[in-house]
Amino acid sequence: MEAAGAPDPAALARELWAAVAADERRERENQAKLRALRQRVPSYEEFRDIVLASHLKPLEKKDKMGTRRNVLWNPCAVHRKAQQTSDVEIPQELDQLPGTSAEFYRDWRRCLKSGKEKYQFLLELGGKALGRMFQADLGFGLLGEFLTVLAENVCPGDRAAVLQILQSLSGTKRFGLNVDLLSESEKESSRDLFRKLWSMSRDHWTTGHPSSPAGCEAEREAHVMDTSLQKEAEEERMVMELMKSYQVN
Repeated sequence: MEAAGAPDPAALARELWAAVAADERRERENQAKLRALRQRVPSYEEFRDIVLASHLKPLEKKDKMGTRRNVLWNPCAVHRKAQQTSDVEIPQELDQLPGTSAEFYRDWRRCLKSGKEKYQFLLELGGKALGRMFQADLGFGLLGEFLTVLAENVCPGDRAAVLQILQSLSGTKRFGLNVDLLSESEKESSRDLFRKLWSMSRDHWTTGHPSSPAGCEAEREAHVMDTSLQKEAEEERMVMELMKSYQVN
């Protein structure tokens, strides 16, 4: 039996692990800074990218995807009387979706130039693939970039896909630390994103379904409404849980 006031071994182990990880990260980033200086990178942005990517390892032959997969860039669907679509041009350098975090980081930095391209890229990958790639480590700074891109481009037709992305990212290791390290502008983007998701959810269910079914289709309409109301409650609960995870008040 431990004496009163004795330190918790599990807590000490966690603190030791965190300290070792922090030391390894500092050493890794310092080496990356020296490497960038030796390469005489022409801009601060490139210097920053090299440091942010210091945790990534070079691809091995077994990491490469055996088949080529074309990326489909579907425009954001907006419900209008006359629905309009505008194709997002596929970057020539990007001919397949990434299969690893290293491939993702390479494509995210080098091939995708606009926020719209990055948004469609995230949608094409989907929450499950993103959660799998970044389960071990979501690179420093990426979470804030994701939130900014999603906030600037989210639309009603993509609400479910965006919620899935947010849910998957919240399950990655050190997610809480990544949220704590968000800049003020990134935190504001997070708040803006959840405001939009909440508004889209309410607007969709209040304008998309009649409140009083009538006629010979009344029974079927009532069943559809019950299912819709249940789905609405589930989505609202999911949004509220994600707001807590992302520390959005």
